[in-house]
Amino acid sequence: MIGVGDMVLLEPLSEDSFLENLKKRFDHNEIYTYIGSVVISVNPYRSLPIYTPEKVEEYRNRNFYELSPHIYALADEAYRSLRDQDKDQCILITGESGAGKTEASKLVMSYVAAVCGKGQEVNKVKEQLLQSNPVLEAFGNAKTVRNDNSSRFGKYMDIEFDFKGDPLGGVISNYLLEKSRVVKQPRGERNFHVFYQLLSGASDETLKKLKLDRDVSKYNYLCLDSASVSGVDDAANFRTVRNAMQIVGFMEDEVQSVLQLVAAVLKLGNIEFKPESRSNGLDESRVKDKNDLKEMCELLGIEQSVLERAFSYRTVEAKSEKVSTTLNVAQAQAKTRHKVMGVLDIYGFEIFEDNSFEQFIINYCNEKLQQIFIELTLREEQEEYIREGIEWTNIEYFNNAVICDLMENNQNGILAMLDEECLRPGTVTDETFLDKLNTICAEHQHFESRLSKNSKFLTDHSLPHNCFRIQHYAGKVLYRVEGFVDKNNDLLYRDLSQAMYKANHNLIKQLFPEGSPAKINLKRPPTAGFQFKASVGTLMRNLQTKNPNYIRCIKPNDKKASHIFTESLVCHQVRYLGLMENVRVRRAGYAFRQAYEACLERYKMLCKKTWPHWKGPARQGVEVLMADLKVPPEEYSYGRSKIFIRNPRTLFFLEERRRQCLQDLAALIQKIYRGWKCRRQFLLMKKSQVVVAAWYRRYAQEKKYKKIKHATTVMQSYARGWQARKLLRQLKHQKRCEEAATTIAAYWHGTQVRREYRKFFRANAGRKIYNFTVQRIIQKYFLNLRKNLPSMSPIDKSWPTRPYSFLDGVHTELRRIFHLWRCKKYRSQFTEEKKAVYEEKLEASELFKDKKALYPSSVSQSFKGDYLEINKNPKYQKLHSAVDEKVLLADTISKINRANGKGTPRIFLLTKKSVVLADQKTGQVKASVPLLDLASVSVSKQSDGFFALKLKEGSASAVKGDFLLSSERLIEIITKLYRLSAANAERVPLSVDISDEFLVQFKNDKVCVKFIQGSPRNGNSASCKRKNNRLLEVSVPSTP
Repeated sequence: MIGVGDMVLLEPLSEDSFLENLKKRFDHNEIYTYIGSVVISVNPYRSLPIYTPEKVEEYRNRNFYELSPHIYALADEAYRSLRDQDKDQCILITGESGAGKTEASKLVMSYVAAVCGKGQEVNKVKEQLLQSNPVLEAFGNAKTVRNDNSSRFGKYMDIEFDFKGDPLGGVISNYLLEKSRVVKQPRGERNFHVFYQLLSGASDETLKKLKLDRDVSKYNYLCLDSASVSGVDDAANFRTVRNAMQIVGFMEDEVQSVLQLVAAVLKLGNIEFKPESRSNGLDESRVKDKNDLKEMCELLGIEQSVLERAFSYRTVEAKSEKVSTTLNVAQAQAKTRHKVMGVLDIYGFEIFEDNSFEQFIINYCNEKLQQIFIELTLREEQEEYIREGIEWTNIEYFNNAVICDLMENNQNGILAMLDEECLRPGTVTDETFLDKLNTICAEHQHFESRLSKNSKFLTDHSLPHNCFRIQHYAGKVLYRVEGFVDKNNDLLYRDLSQAMYKANHNLIKQLFPEGSPAKINLKRPPTAGFQFKASVGTLMRNLQTKNPNYIRCIKPNDKKASHIFTESLVCHQVRYLGLMENVRVRRAGYAFRQAYEACLERYKMLCKKTWPHWKGPARQGVEVLMADLKVPPEEYSYGRSKIFIRNPRTLFFLEERRRQCLQDLAALIQKIYRGWKCRRQFLLMKKSQVVVAAWYRRYAQEKKYKKIKHATTVMQSYARGWQARKLLRQLKHQKRCEEAATTIAAYWHGTQVRREYRKFFRANAGRKIYNFTVQRIIQKYFLNLRKNLPSMSPIDKSWPTRPYSFLDGVHTELRRIFHLWRCKKYRSQFTEEKKAVYEEKLEASELFKDKKALYPSSVSQSFKGDYLEINKNPKYQKLHSAVDEKVLLADTISKINRANGKGTPRIFLLTKKSVVLADQKTGQVKASVPLLDLASVSVSKQSDGFFALKLKEGSASAVKGDFLLSSERLIEIITKLYRLSAANAERVPLSVDISDEFLVQFKNDKVCVKFIQGSPRNGNSASCKRKNNRLLEVSVPSTP
């Protein structure tokens, strides 16, 4: 290890050795050093390879002093104390501006996010917490002469965890944004990052919509001499901020609203006023060039005349009268309990060339943070040793309570006098405020003024007449009183608030709620100093309820350069931070202390005498415990109510023994549980085996019986077959004998006839033979046709071939007559219900054939109508009684939610006059739409079941908008709707629109429903997903 990692172990201890150790470690890239549990962080002003995922795993679940000093060790210790010991934690990061406080807070948050649990929801929360930093830095950080990413506001984040240590969410509190930086920046400094990021990173189309130009020089609010910062890519940072806003939860329209507001601020800086004289001799102001004012009004949705009047006039109310006065040019341009880990990243102590009200407030906050550090690490710790009766030698240190009292005392404090001066009637100026300070604070040892009654400052020419100086814990700071009163008042004329509230811009309305006519309040708002003092008091009380962890950031040089260690600057910071006193207290004190009850409750399982219950006093139990563990007596001391442990290694020893003991107890519980679970499983399997065996024996006997029965049947069939064949042979022989006798008789009679009438046949033999042949051919044709007739199905198109060409006409006519006859026979079998079904099928064919991909699959499905049997099912008795008419169709469908594209089950009922939607579980009617109110039905060309019922504009049913539904029986539903509308003589038949993209009216908004072929999330069924507020996208499986 380079140097000494913990200053408590530094020998010899002196200021020189302290600085030498810091410099030695800094030169070897060891920027972290401990003072007990306090981490000293020296800003390296460059990236170091010590924050990799491997480093995170290296410090995860390791004891604080086990590895070399690192900020990850403190973060891990705080996280494990919160998770394992249920102690709320806070991490206080303090130091000068440019000391690296913001980077330290981001490192702590990234480490906690890396080591806590995993899961979709947990990862989402972690990502949102981490991505809040780029957004806050864009709108709250700026380049100063001391820091390229200086926080111009205070930030305190409370991260809530569940019992497992997984983050649930966070609450971010902001303190005193430096609003004056928007309109004015000191030389060499920039405005807030977001203005430069927007102009550098936004696309040309976005800038055109926002009416902006990429040239920074065209905007008065942006400083030209430091518009770009070395090593900072504003364009890339803008893309990072846009992505972070989406992750945090900003909708696209909300992001656009924020960007419009940023653009409006830039436009506001370009508005200039010219003086004019009125007839009564008073001065008033007018806008010179109204082009920027016009573009600003277009961005915010404000009437130009309203905003121009608000810029030039203000209304003064006295009792029931209102008086409008003009503004001069100067005025117009000026105006569930969860575990919690808090991370405080607040502006550092600031000493500039020109210090004003903002620096005074910032340094007041740092005085309070130094006070709480002193109280918790120096004063309270020493007082606790004395209170508990521990032998202790007092260590002297500087207590800055006297400075805090000078600034915040409710009667004679500077803030109280500033508020009193702001509220005082009469002429109030910064000079009268300074006179009051000179009168009241003249004798205070930490207050200096040229005009005070204290004569020792009368000849101090380094102290101007309009300034006062305060001896802070970090050094003397000279404050210029110019602007103190106006900045503390922080008033906005009511005319401007009301003008902004009239804007057609939701974000502007939320930013100016006091402009609402319903919220007019004549009471004077609290001052900026009073509000900040109250918020700092709340922050201090919040920090005192948590276990503190300190990171003391040190700036090595004023040049923002790496490898430079200015000893005088570092020495000054070490002195005013009280680090030497902290080392002395830590060396002489105890590293850990805990109440006897809590100590016994946590470690009682380590001793058989105290486990599971100790019935005596808690202190005796702890003494028995420590004696049984054989802890050396010099490692601990007994106080009146607490035990004090000197060395952290002793605490690590106790925690390791407790961890092993908890593992043994967990193993015992697991063993008993697994034994009970196995016995239960065995008894269940035994019972199941008996049942299975019984059923198998039954099955085997049944199978044997069936086999015997089958064999008997086969034998019987063979015997009966033999007898039948024998009888058949006898009958065939008898029939052949009869046929032979008949044939012989016929031949004999024929011979006799031919002999007698031979003479008559010779004259007409040819014609008779021809006629006989033709008749025989026709007879044979009809007999063959009778044998080979096709089936009775009307769709069977087969027909026997004709044997001779002269029968061509007869053959065709017989085919036509036969087809008509079998169609008549087929129709005669139909009932009235079946006729209606085929008529509906025919109607469906006309509507959807060759138009929608879902139609072929519906041809083979019969149109049943009532699929829920609503008349018979007692579950729907209440719903059936609510519908007076006969139900033509009842089925379960899905109603598509516009917000997320998910479906909600609904019961769909169709009667002759209306369409009814009811809740599937309760049967309660959710909507009833008369058929006369239906304008059209829209479906896609794909194989999905989505359809939209579009209502007529102005009808009573159209108040809540159209219905987007989904059903597997889409063809049947729309066919029945169309037939009912066509049967109604009072209206035009329902229009059926078939398109892959159509509009649906949801209340006041029209949403486009678009169908695409893809791979849905639900497998083979279509899925709906919301893309934005104006688009629902339905993914339909590709048809093979």
